[in-house]
Amino acid sequence: MRFLKVLLNVFAIGLLVVDSPACQAVEKPNVILIYTDDQGSIDLNCYGAKDLITPHLDKLAKSGTRFTQFYSAAPVCSPSRAAVITGRYPQRAGLAGNASSKPGGSGLPTDEITMAEMFKSAGYKTAHIGKWHLGYTPDQMPNAQGFDYSFGHMGGCIDNYSHFFYWNGPNRHDLFQNGKEIWRDGEFFPDLMVTEAKQFMEKNKKDPFFMYWAINVPHYPLQGTDKWRKKYEHLDSPRDIYAAFVSTMDEMIGAVIDCVNDLGIRDNTIIVFQSDHGHSHEERTFGGGGSSGPYRGAKFSLFEGGIRVPAIISWPGEVPADQVRSQFATAVDWLPTVASMAGIDTPAERVLDGHDLTDVICDDADAPANTFHWQSGRGLGGKPQWAVRHENWKLIGNPKDTSNKAPITSKDVMFLVDLSEDVAEMTNVAAENPEIVAQLRKMHEAWLIDVSKPRGTVND
Repeated sequence: MRFLKVLLNVFAIGLLVVDSPACQAVEKPNVILIYTDDQGSIDLNCYGAKDLITPHLDKLAKSGTRFTQFYSAAPVCSPSRAAVITGRYPQRAGLAGNASSKPGGSGLPTDEITMAEMFKSAGYKTAHIGKWHLGYTPDQMPNAQGFDYSFGHMGGCIDNYSHFFYWNGPNRHDLFQNGKEIWRDGEFFPDLMVTEAKQFMEKNKKDPFFMYWAINVPHYPLQGTDKWRKKYEHLDSPRDIYAAFVSTMDEMIGAVIDCVNDLGIRDNTIIVFQSDHGHSHEERTFGGGGSSGPYRGAKFSLFEGGIRVPAIISWPGEVPADQVRSQFATAVDWLPTVASMAGIDTPAERVLDGHDLTDVICDDADAPANTFHWQSGRGLGGKPQWAVRHENWKLIGNPKDTSNKAPITSKDVMFLVDLSEDVAEMTNVAAENPEIVAQLRKMHEAWLIDVSKPRGTVND
């Protein structure tokens, strides 16, 4: 049953009373999208982690609705970000792989319409804080993609104190404010992000604003604060240093939410939280540290642990509090959802792959879609890794298991599971279900043709 609220607008001729459903704006709400980096599928206390301290994100989940079957559109950084910010498959948005971390490197095509451009056209002030990794040319950096204000790094990661990218040479300093390189030597980047976010909100508290806070944590280097390193000394490595960085991140997010409360704008602010994909097993993150819990896979993998992520939405008085939704949903759904809640239009004549989740969130309705596709990197035999989920069936072509939970053999070129029976994806049932394999493979081939068409309007 939809919740109803009464809107009273005073006009010169009298009073006009209008009924409006919950999860829909009376006035333009602020929107904050918090997008974390390399956070494991269950790495919050509210998602089942027993050894982590995450009170602020747990409180956010308690104040709103969290999803348990929520998926990133890619198991790597840039395409995941391209998808969430455009509401489109990364392949349709023109960024199927990671953007360059070198100045001059290309990324998200300039003809894409971002969430920032959508909100800006509706009269919002817009800001990007944190990681970008969607293009390192002036016309693809944040200020040219709809953001009035930008502060952060343009490449895939930085050292949090020197703000240098060290991971392939030559070493490069990477800290920018509105497209201009700036130097803040020795200052902890998560602290800088909190300060920048607070200043933007304080400056724009009387105007509707959209803030995309792409927090670069817990991505390597794992540089949690000393307070949290000491707190987790009892854990084995690398879980101890990963946990310290997760709790550091939680503390920073709490500081920003506290600022929203202090400014008196919490009741008119939608906060969306999501991890970009699964945790890393790379050497640079000491071979692990994060957790996918019962799920197989991690970053770079299309098994569940690489793409199933924590996701929360909170809006006091509008979004139901302390609720859990098990419906299937994905990152491309956020753009049409927050547009609907804010009462603004989505980009006209654009093919959007996302669906409005308002009814799912507010009424526990059925999911608006039951099919999604992924294509990412190389898997078994060096061939393209891809996946399609349709209802409870999931087929992975040329799978890669970066969590190394079980061997993958030549018999697993087509890896089929029924997620309602085997969410751990440990048993390949492709041989027993050739008709399902053929059906899903045909669906994916048709999808590849569709997303390969010229990007742009619904008439393409």
